[in-house]
Amino acid sequence: MTTNSTSRFSKRVNNYVKYRPGYPTLIIDFLQQDFNLTTDKLIADIGAGTGISTQLFLDAGYRVIAVEPNQPMRDKAIELLGNWPGFKAQNGTAEETGLANGSIDAVIAGQAFHWFDAKKTKAEFERILKPGGMVALIWNERKTSSAFEKEYDELIIKHGKDYAQVDHRNIDAEHIAKFFAPQPYRLETFYNEQIFDFDGLKGRLSSSSYMPTIDDAGYQPMITDLKAIFDKYQHKGLITIQYDTNVYVGRVSH
Repeated sequence: MTTNSTSRFSKRVNNYVKYRPGYPTLIIDFLQQDFNLTTDKLIADIGAGTGISTQLFLDAGYRVIAVEPNQPMRDKAIELLGNWPGFKAQNGTAEETGLANGSIDAVIAGQAFHWFDAKKTKAEFERILKPGGMVALIWNERKTSSAFEKEYDELIIKHGKDYAQVDHRNIDAEHIAKFFAPQPYRLETFYNEQIFDFDGLKGRLSSSSYMPTIDDAGYQPMITDLKAIFDKYQHKGLITIQYDTNVYVGRVSH
């Protein structure tokens, strides 16, 4: 992780918690049935942020160590999840987790792998995982097929500061295959959605690290454009953002 990638969400913690999409619980069923991820397994959530992906697994009965270098986000995860008996938070990066050798059964990374140095991260995952340990890389990929989704994406490209550079869609199948090589990986896709009123849509947009904050000169023009799109496509005061939740699962060889 670069310094920028660990700090760029610091001012967006509350919007991140309130407006970022969660993950379908079907992911748990899939990993349990197809990869034998039983609830006695210890999971490390790398780049855990405020704990959205961590909570998915805590809710299912797992013990999870949330590894996150950004202190405001890590503090929020502790605030939200600290009462769970299976929860532990730790300062660390994907490249230097601070976890013990061979201590982890499975690594997950939700909406985070595109910030990692893949080569160093693979070596670190190999170090902390038990033999045969599993890695699941998870992304909510916003759909851009409907008329609203296309215009919303165009708005992000127009107003985003470095969207093209940091968009997780820059990580494609070739990057994933290289990371898991020589082992194979499997991709499973699940449907996900969020339904927002205008304030919710504004919060969702503002949670992205590449968008202007309220203190930036570009914020108000962005919100003006967003309101025009919302008014054009809303139905009964609501709008739906649809996602493909992509889960890439494999094992890293020792």
